[in-house]
Amino acid sequence: MNARMIGFMVLLLVVGTLAIPVIVPKVQASTLTEDEIHWLTYMREEEKMARDVYLYLYSRWGLRIFQNIAASEQTHMNAIKTLLDRYGVPDPAAGKGLGRFNNSDLQSLYSKLILQGRVSRIAALKVGVFIEKTDIEDLKIGIATANHRDIKTVYSNLLQGSLNHLVSFRSVLAKFVG
Repeated sequence: MNARMIGFMVLLLVVGTLAIPVIVPKVQASTLTEDEIHWLTYMREEEKMARDVYLYLYSRWGLRIFQNIAASEQTHMNAIKTLLDRYGVPDPAAGKGLGRFNNSDLQSLYSKLILQGRVSRIAALKVGVFIEKTDIEDLKIGIATANHRDIKTVYSNLLQGSLNHLVSFRSVLAKFVG
């Protein structure tokens, strides 16, 4: 076989693997503590709030960092959604459009951050720093209150992502403020 044929076979294998549905075993929500349910639903909407703010700020300022991190926040949302499905917990973000939340605190925070971020590019980047710092603190609480290993693992992965986002926002902000 030549290199082209091997490459094609590898591509078919990868694409075929992506097409295989992932079966997530469903577990009763009653196996979760009230704290675990609270933090799963809260983190699902908090990640959505971050994504929605970043999408708005990207449309307002065109800074690529907002587009890139919004995509990452979608990945965070998907990870939490997998846990919600696994434990049979209703998704608080289901059917909610951009900037719409069940949690009234997150709804208010979204509105506040949009107003702050529309002032200038620097203000928008500061909003990004604030969101990531808040997310980091909330994920630490979620990790501390979780009893299930899979929940702790997802939160730990999201925490690392948020730490990376924070570094990125600070780096870009430093370029703007000198």
